[in-house]
This record gives sequence, C-alpha cells and structure tokens, in this order.
Amino acid sequence: MKRISDSAFKVLDILERFPNSISGEVISNKLGITRSAVWKNIKELRLMGYDIQSSQKEGYRLVHSSSKLLPYEVHKKLHTEIIGKRIRYFEHTPSTNSMGKQILSEGDPAKIHGTVIIAEEQTGGVGRLGRAWISPSGGIWITILLKPKVPIDHVFMITMAASVAIARAIRKEFGLGALIKWPNDIFIGKKKIGGLLLELSAEADVVHYCLLGIGIDVNNPIKDFAADLQRDITSISTEVGHDVDRASFLARILKEFENRFQLVESGEYDAITQEWKSLSATLENRVLIHTMKNSFEGEAIDIDEFGALIVKKDTGKLERVIAGDCIHR
Repeated sequence: MKRISDSAFKVLDILERFPNSISGEVISNKLGITRSAVWKNIKELRLMGYDIQSSQKEGYRLVHSSSKLLPYEVHKKLHTEIIGKRIRYFEHTPSTNSMGKQILSEGDPAKIHGTVIIAEEQTGGVGRLGRAWISPSGGIWITILLKPKVPIDHVFMITMAASVAIARAIRKEFGLGALIKWPNDIFIGKKKIGGLLLELSAEADVVHYCLLGIGIDVNNPIKDFAADLQRDITSISTEVGHDVDRASFLARILKEFENRFQLVESGEYDAITQEWKSLSATLENRVLIHTMKNSFEGEAIDIDEFGALIVKKDTGKLERVIAGDCIHR
C-alpha cells in the first residue's frame, strides 16, 4: 500500500492554492523545510501521478492532479457521512474483497463500517460463482466494508441499493442510460459495464458483516480486453469518447449508495425495489434462467422484496428465482 507522506501533502496543498508558479524557496519558507526537502516531496508527488512543472526561473506549478484513485483525491469530492470516510488504497492487490476479509479479521466490524478499499488493479478479481473478473488499471475496483443493521432475509437489498446507486451515478455524471440486469450487473445498451458481488458473514439470523465488491470499467480501452470479451462489454470512456475523472465518479457512487443504504437500514424496502424496477433491463424481457437445479425460459415479470426474480414460464407457472444466471433472449 502506497501512502503520500504528510510533508508531500503540505507541498501539494500549497501548489493547489497557487495556480501560477511558486518558487521552491517560498514553499520551503512557508513549511519550514529545506529546498532539498521540497524537491523530494515534488518527486514523491510525481511518482503518485501528479503532473508538476518546474523551472529555475519560475519554480513549481501543478498542471494536473493525479488520475489515480488516491484517497486524497476522492475525499476532496466526497459528501458522505460514513461511507468512504475511511479509505485503504492499494496499487495492486489480488482482490479487494480478500483484502477486506483480512482487514475485518483484524478489527471490530462495527468500527470498520463504511471503510472503502480501493485498488488500481486487481490481479485475481472474482465475480459471481467464482468466475474471474478482469480488473486492469483505469477502472473502479473497490470493496465497501459494512456492518449492516438489516435482517438476513433482506440482505440482498444491499446489492439492489448499490446497483441503483451505480446506475444513477452513471446517468447523473455522464448522461448515459445505464440499466440493471438481474441479479447484479450494470449495462449500457446490450453491453456490460460493471458488476457487484456481496459476500457476508452470518450466524443464524445475525449478519456479522458484509463485503460489497464493485467493479466498473471506466477509463479502459475495450481493445485491452480479451477478444472473446470485447463484443459484450463497454466502458465509460468508450461511451463518452474520452477519459473521465474517476475520483469524482467514485465520490458520486458512494454518495448515491449511502443515501439508499440508509433507506435499507430504515426498512424502506419498497422505495429501493421500486427504483430498481424503474432501472431494470431484465423485467418484461424473455429470459433463460440457469440455477443449481435446472434451466428454464420464460418472461421476467417482477422482483420481490427479497430480491428474487419472478419468472412466468411458458406453462403459465410462476417461478421464484433466488439465485442463478439470467440470460436475456
């Protein structure tokens, strides 16, 4: 895990407050450090992705902030009460969910509630049913650690709230018509742009903690993915035609999620269900369902308050699907 030193943050703060160039001497005088120390801090900031120009005549000037999802950059734009107030940042990790489990094993889940784990790149990301999740640099790969006050039979509401939050954030931030494909995928048109994975530790009817994994292709060129995936996926930058501010987008997602997570904890399940339905790409479509027991086709007609998909089979019988793969026909 990389962390910018406190002295480098102080130098960065000065550079952000002075849009024009500022000399190393002025910075050193303001902070009470040597000019050599100023240079070391500038070098550290550059390594973390900050574009800083320098000249002997004019000094230093911040040209661009880092494009990395650094906690500092996210917090500048974050307007939540709990979610994301604590962030753990990693350049590389096998999986943010596995890192979340490690963090939870070392502390009280109630005290870690709302912590967000960010990785620039996952080398062993996992999706539903243990499938590999490709997670190259440029996307948003996070896990939110939660100690929810939610009955275990309604815990899927957390996934629904997060799905709605991501779709709304994409719509508000970029004007793209994001929709939700049951059970936990985000689509733009007929192409997948992101997904979610909820893992939990529970005993009897008590939820000890949840790990909400979120993966979204943001500034990812589709050509960088395997050929067999390129037909079925897209990214934000592909859709809008340019790279976007990931920190601002993530801050928006966390705020949208916190608003709806509070509704879930308040027992206002109908509000989440109705908003999910309004953003559904699955309802009113013919679907092929694969479960652990069988496979069948029918029309997806509803979702209940527990997150189960209601499918009307060709025989007229209604089938309640709690978990499985859903393929749009």
